[in-house]
Order: sequence, then structure tokens, then C-alpha cells
Amino acid sequence: MSITTTHLRSALELAAASVPVLPLRAGKVPFGNCRTCKGNACGGRPNMKTPGPCTCLAPCHAWAAATTDPHVLNSPQWATAWRRAAAVAYHPGGAGLTVVDLDNAAAIAWARDSLPATRTVPTTRGEHWIYRGVMPSANAVRPGVDVKSLMAYARWLGRGSGAIVALPDSVRALALTDAPAARRAPQTLSAPLGGQSGVCRHRSPVFLDRGIAMAEQSITGAREAVHATVYRTFLAVLSTHGRCGCLTDTHVARLFTAAQAKGETPRHCTDAWTNALTTLGL
Repeated sequence: MSITTTHLRSALELAAASVPVLPLRAGKVPFGNCRTCKGNACGGRPNMKTPGPCTCLAPCHAWAAATTDPHVLNSPQWATAWRRAAAVAYHPGGAGLTVVDLDNAAAIAWARDSLPATRTVPTTRGEHWIYRGVMPSANAVRPGVDVKSLMAYARWLGRGSGAIVALPDSVRALALTDAPAARRAPQTLSAPLGGQSGVCRHRSPVFLDRGIAMAEQSITGAREAVHATVYRTFLAVLSTHGRCGCLTDTHVARLFTAAQAKGETPRHCTDAWTNALTTLGL
């Protein structure tokens, strides 16, 4: 069996288990965007579950290309990528998972002392610890430790061993270790902001959905001063919906995805969001 066939078979098996997958090229990196999508000129893909402004059928936009659709995985547009693929990756957040990537022996020793035991997958230099639940991703949360969940990808290295347990607060807190104590990051949005009923009091849930869509368009349409546009957009969304109890992680993920399609990093998105929260006193 060829490497191409092996990778594609693994991808199809994962997709059948509702795990969104994509091919990786040498160096453990996604394939670059096609000519039409180069520089995200197409507008990018808001997320991997719902259609966005980009209609490209190729494996573009890194983690946002991850899919569970066997027709896409077997399509001619993906065939070239599979022939050149060096590995299979998956979108942990799309599968409802969080991966704690431990890159060396010291990081593994720390995890064994500090985190709940869960499913473990050996990697080239360390281990992946996999938890059930999602959170924003963050790199270098401590020496040799990355967190991969929403808007990120992880290499598929097998099913590993051990039972998967629920994502603990100790892992969620890792993404906050470098933030000032007065800040609140979007990881706290696992429930609606403000602890209200979850129904937008302004008009209806449709009003919220329209507002998020307009915010995505504002970010996507930015031609310059992207940092400032992202912050102003986050501030506008929070000033309107931050206290009525209707914002959830799904809404935040949509905004973060739009920002990252314009070149923002996950850390920049988190900083802009937490600064907006602080400014509004939320």
C-alpha cells in the first residue's frame, strides 16, 4: 500500500468518526493556499463547519480546510495534496477535543505532576495528552507545552492509550498564565457572558447572528490597520452583546477565525478580546 493510500485511508477513517482532517506536507505544515486564495484574497473560510466567502475546493486555509466529508477528501482538488502529503492532521476543536502538546521529557514530567491523567499519544519528541472539551489554542504556555484546540491542527499519530477525560480547569488556565490578573480571556466564555438567560434581550437571536456576521465582514474587509480594526470590532460586539448573556464560544470562535484569516495570530486575538473586556469592565 502506498503512502498516499495509507494517509487517505487514515483520513477517511477519522472523518467517519466525525474528526475533521487535512493533509500535511513535509515539515508538519499545511499546504499553502491556491492562487485564488493566496494572501486570503478570497476572504478566507470563517470556520470548517459552515460555508464562508471562500468557495475553493482545495485544501486551503490550513486548519479551516479540515473536513469530515469523504467526497471532499476523495476529490480531484485534494488528490495532488494527498500525493505529496507527509502526514495527516486533524482539527481538535472541530472534534470537541483539546490537545496538550508536550515537547520534551521535562514537559511530560510536569504534566504528570500537574494535570489529570487522560489519553496519551507518543510523539517524535514527547507526548500528546488529549482531553474532551474545547478552548482557544495557545502556544508556549510554559516551556515545551502548547495547547491545540479551536483554530489549530495537530498531527494524527494514532489513537494512543488511556481513557479521555473532561478538559480540566488546570488546562484552561494554561492559556492565561502570561496575562495580567485583571484581564479575562475568552476561555471564560464556555457559558454566555453575564450568566443571563442566553436570549438576546435586544431583539432576538437573529439580531445577534446578524451582528456577528457584520463583525466578520468588518474584519474581512479591512485593507489596512487590521490590528485596530479587530480591536474596534471586538469592542463593538462586546459593548452590544457582552452583558445580555448571549455570546458563546461559538460566536467568539467565528470572530477569531475572521481575524486570523487576515493574518492575526491566536495570541493577538486573545489580547484584543481581553483588552476589550477590560475596557468595558466585563
